Amino acid sequence: MIHIKKFTIEGLSSHIVSDSITPLLEFFCESDTNSTLTKIHISVSNGFEVDLEPCVFYRLKGVLFEPYQKYEVTLKVLDDQGNEDEKTLIYEFGKGNDPWIGKWITDSEYQFTEKRIDPKVMLFRKKLSFTKPVKEAKLYVTALGVYRLEVDKKRVNEAFLKPGFTSYAHNLMYQVYPLNLHGQNHDLDIYVAGGWAVGSFIYSRVNRHYAKRQALLAELRVQYEDGSSEVIPSDESWLVTTENKYKLASLYDGETLDANVNELQFHQSHFETVKIKPKIVADYSSDIKVKMEMRPISMKSMNGKTLYDFGQNLTGIISLHIKEAKQGDTIIVKHAEVLQKDGDLDLSLLRSAKATLTYVCKEGEQDYTPEFTYMGFRYITIEGIDPSKVEVKALHLTSEMDEVSSFHCSDKMLNQLQSNIVWSGRNNFEDIPTDCPQRDERMGWTGDISIFAPTALFNFDCDRFLKKWLVDVKSEQRKGGSIPVTVPIHGYGLPYTMPPLAVDFWGDCILTVPYAIYQNTGEKEVLETYYDSMKRYVEAEHFWAKIWGVGKYRYIWHTPSMLHFGDWVSPEVDKMSEWQKRSKYTATASLKRCASLLSEVASILGKKEDEKKYAELASKVKDAYISVFTENGKLKKKEFQTGYVLPLAFDMFEGTDKENALKNLVKLIEDNHYCIGTGFPGTPFILFVLADNGYEDVAFKMLMNTEAPSWLYNVKVGGTTIWEKFDGMLEDGTCRPSKDGTGNMVSFDHYASGSVGEFLYTRIGGLRILEPGYKKFEVKPILGPLTSLEESTLTPYGKIEIKWKKENDDFTLEILVPMLTSCKAVLPDGSQKELSSGRHILTCKL
Repeated sequence: MIHIKKFTIEGLSSHIVSDSITPLLEFFCESDTNSTLTKIHISVSNGFEVDLEPCVFYRLKGVLFEPYQKYEVTLKVLDDQGNEDEKTLIYEFGKGNDPWIGKWITDSEYQFTEKRIDPKVMLFRKKLSFTKPVKEAKLYVTALGVYRLEVDKKRVNEAFLKPGFTSYAHNLMYQVYPLNLHGQNHDLDIYVAGGWAVGSFIYSRVNRHYAKRQALLAELRVQYEDGSSEVIPSDESWLVTTENKYKLASLYDGETLDANVNELQFHQSHFETVKIKPKIVADYSSDIKVKMEMRPISMKSMNGKTLYDFGQNLTGIISLHIKEAKQGDTIIVKHAEVLQKDGDLDLSLLRSAKATLTYVCKEGEQDYTPEFTYMGFRYITIEGIDPSKVEVKALHLTSEMDEVSSFHCSDKMLNQLQSNIVWSGRNNFEDIPTDCPQRDERMGWTGDISIFAPTALFNFDCDRFLKKWLVDVKSEQRKGGSIPVTVPIHGYGLPYTMPPLAVDFWGDCILTVPYAIYQNTGEKEVLETYYDSMKRYVEAEHFWAKIWGVGKYRYIWHTPSMLHFGDWVSPEVDKMSEWQKRSKYTATASLKRCASLLSEVASILGKKEDEKKYAELASKVKDAYISVFTENGKLKKKEFQTGYVLPLAFDMFEGTDKENALKNLVKLIEDNHYCIGTGFPGTPFILFVLADNGYEDVAFKMLMNTEAPSWLYNVKVGGTTIWEKFDGMLEDGTCRPSKDGTGNMVSFDHYASGSVGEFLYTRIGGLRILEPGYKKFEVKPILGPLTSLEESTLTPYGKIEIKWKKENDDFTLEILVPMLTSCKAVLPDGSQKELSSGRHILTCKL
C-alpha cells in the first residue's frame, strides 16, 4: 500500500494561515509493497483541480483565495499497483491585501525617554459585551513590541515573543487566533512589552530603535449565529495602563512580576503615528514554543540560596510551582552557563545582561512562568524561598521545527559531539538564527549561519525558519550590495554596517544559505528569489577588491583589516587584531568562492552570460591569490591553517602546487599536535580538505583529538553544547580568562564550529547529495577507527537510512532508498552499485 507520510502547506500541517496567493505544497509517500508513485491529484474546495506527474512539491497557481476564508486542499496519490491514499489540509487565507480597519494605538501618557533600559509593559484591554450568540471569533493582531494575549485572564497564545523578530522597518508579521467568546461579557487583554522593537537590545543596549514606545494593532472579527458579522478594531475605545503586574520585561535583564497587583487604573488609549511603514503580512515564521520540560539533576544550598544544575546547557525559561508563600515574599532566580571556582554562578560572561527573574508572591499556592524573556543557562540559583516549598523545572524554548535526522556511531564522544551540535542549533534558533542565547547579544550574525546552514538543514526541517530570516537579509541589503553582519541590523554600529562596505564570509550568507536550502530541498525558486541579491553582493565584493589595487591586486580584497573579521576566533593567535590581519586571505578566498557559486547558480537558472562572467571573475581571483600569497604551494609569509584550507577547499591550487599546499597544511597540523587552528572561515572545510585529498588519517586524528583546542576537548571536559572558542573552558570546568581584546567574549553555546557536523554526515556516514533534494545521492562512508554507524535523515522524498558495520575483514552496508530516488553506493573496496528505492544490504571484504 502507498501512504502519504508528509503533506504540508507553506511548511505547516496544522493551523495554516497565510497571505500567499501561491502557497507551496510539499509531500512525499512511502510504500510497504515497494510500489512506485505514478500520479498525483490536487484539488481545492473552491473548484480548482490539477493532475501532476510524480513530484514532491508544487506551488498552487491560478487559485482565487478570498481574505478570511478557509479552503480544503486535498492531495490524492496513486501507485503502479492501483493503490490510493489521500489527505486533506485546511488552508486559511489571511487578510491578503484587505486594508486594516484597526488603527495603531498606544498609551501616549507614557513618555519613555531613558536610554539602555526597557520600557514599562503596556496592558491593553477591550471590554466585550455581546447581545447575541457568537458562532466564531478571530483576532488578527500585531504589535511594536512583544505581546501576551489573554481572554478572561486565560493565556491564549502558545507561542512566545510574538509577533516575532523581523526587520520592522520592512517586514512585520501578524497572527490570527480563534477565540472562545461564548457568553455575553469578556475581557480581551493584551500585554505588550518592549521586546526587540522598543526594548533594550544589542550589546550597546540601544532602545526605541523602531518606535518611541509600544503600539498595538488589532481586529476582532466576529460571526454571529444569526449570520451577521462585526469587526471590532483597535481604536480609542480600548483601555490601557502601564501600571500592571509586570514591573520589568527585558530580553536581556529578565522579568519582574508582582502577583499582588489586581486593581488596575486604566485610561483611554490613543492613536499612535507609527513612523516606520513595514509590510504587514501573516506570520511566516516558526513559532518559539516549549520543546521539552527538564528537571534539575542536582541541587545544593549555598550562601543563603539554592543552586540547581539541569545537566544540560539550554535556552529557555524557568517555571516555578510555589507550594506555599506569604504575600510579599520575593523570589529571585539568576541564570548562568558555567560556575566559578567557588561553585557560584559565573555571571561575568553575561556582560550587561542581568538574566534575572524576580517574583513577588501573593498568599498561598501559585505558579510563575515568565513571558517576555528567555535565557541561556545550565545552572540557576533561587533565593527567597525554602527549596522544599517550590518545584522547579526548565522549559526549553526553540523555534518549532522537526528534528529529522540521527547520527550514532561506535564512538561515544562523537555521539556526544552530535548531541552538542543539535542542542546548540536548537538553543540558537529563536525566531532568527542567533549567535548565542545568554549574554547581551543574541543577534542574527550572518557569518555563523552562513557556515552552519548545511549542518542545520541535515538535522532540522528548518527551511521555513531560514526562509523567514532571508526575507530580512534581502530587505536590509545595502544599496551598494553589501549585507549587514547581523540581520536584523537593529542599530548595530560602524564599521561593519557602513554602506556599502562588504564583509567576507559574513555577507556570503546571501549565497550560501539559499544554496544550502536548494541542495537540501530541490526548490529552485529559492535561488530565483535571491539571485539579484547574490549578484549585487558579489559585485560589492569585487568593488572593494579592485578599488584598493591595480593589476592582479584588483582581485585581492585587502581593505583595512579593521573592516573585516578575518580568521575569527582562530586559536592559533590570541588577539582579535591578529584574526583581522588575516582578512586579505579570507576575503580574497571569499570573493573566489562566491563568484564560483554565483556562476553555478547562474547555470542552474539558465543565465549563460552571468555563468561565464562570474566563472571568469573566479578564475582571476584564484590566479591572484596563488601568485600574490603563495609560491610553489607555500604561503610566502607566516603560515597558518586557514591560509591553506580556504584555497584548497575552493579549488584554487593545481598540480604540484596543490600537493605541496596539502603537505604544508599537514605539517602545520602535525606540529600543532593535531589541534584545530582555523577560525570561523576555515573550520567547516579543514576535515574535508584532508579526507578528500588522501589524508583521511590526519582528518580523523584532528577529529578524535581530545586536547585543547579541538572538538572533542569540549566533550572531554563535560560540554553539552558547542562553544564559541574551542578552548573556552579549563579542565576544572571554569571559564578560561579572555585576553584577546574581545571584552569577555566567551559563549558556551555557539553553533558555528558545529559545522563539523556536515563532515560527520557526508563523510563518516557517507551521505552525499548528487542531485538537489536527494533526488540522487551517494553513500560512500569513510570508516577511520570506527566500527559501526547508523545515520538517517528525512529528505523531500522520504527517509534515507544508512547503517554500516565492520567486523574483522568483513564490511556490511545497509541503505534505505526513498521512493522516486536513486542511490550510488561506493564500498570501501572500491566496488560500486546503483540502487533504486527500497532497502538494500551490500557486503565486501576490507
